Amino acid sequence: MAFTVSLTGKTAVITGSNSGIGLGIAWELARAGANIVLNSFTDRKEDHALADQISEETGVKARYIQADMSKGDECRGLIEKAGVCDILVNNAGIQHVAPIDQFPVNKWDAIIAINMNSAFHTTAVALPLMRAAGWGRVINIASAHGLTASPYKAAYIAAKHGVVGMTKTVALETAQEPITANAICPGYVLTPLVEAQIPDTMKEYDMSREDVVKNVMLTRQPSKEFATVEQMGGTTVYLCSDAAAQITGTTISVDGGWTAL
Repeated sequence: MAFTVSLTGKTAVITGSNSGIGLGIAWELARAGANIVLNSFTDRKEDHALADQISEETGVKARYIQADMSKGDECRGLIEKAGVCDILVNNAGIQHVAPIDQFPVNKWDAIIAINMNSAFHTTAVALPLMRAAGWGRVINIASAHGLTASPYKAAYIAAKHGVVGMTKTVALETAQEPITANAICPGYVLTPLVEAQIPDTMKEYDMSREDVVKNVMLTRQPSKEFATVEQMGGTTVYLCSDAAAQITGTTISVDGGWTAL
């Protein structure tokens, strides 16, 4: 049996998708034929313009819905406003680095809310829509830090471990339905935000770009290469394919060997 990927007629809701990994995933899903709902907490002309660009270049329907993923009612409202959600990609996330005894409480609460709680709220509303449609994919963007740990990132690591655990639970609750739930665990991905950090890091360490990337930023990534947002999108498209219909409740690492160490 030959497997092809066509998501024509499906609608994907991607949280935190006006830049970086989320936007890269949106583009690849659109190229596979899925209609797209972009999201972030801002409501700017350029946010809506991104949706227009996706629509114009791929021919799918695309729109932008503002919703703050730190607020449970807005997370649920995002799915309700979308009206249909065949593919849910929980991608929204933030980071803060500090020793645990100095970790600001407000930062802890925000990271747990955006990185983990939002996935609970969106999934809870999306699952009945998937069941009504007779098909669904829940794809949570976790992290290599959902499988391992680093110092000074307590909230992020707690949230990403929680996302991995929740993914497994959703998979078990939907195991006898045409719905799957999986987590993608990236290592370092070359996003515009990461790219912008490279020049300052070069100055800080008095190193070349190549040395900064390999010996500072990617010190824990054995491949010594960034993953790309296109690779993240391609992995997401694969999980939406018929070939992945029996892949559920697991993690897929896109981390250049990080978690193999």
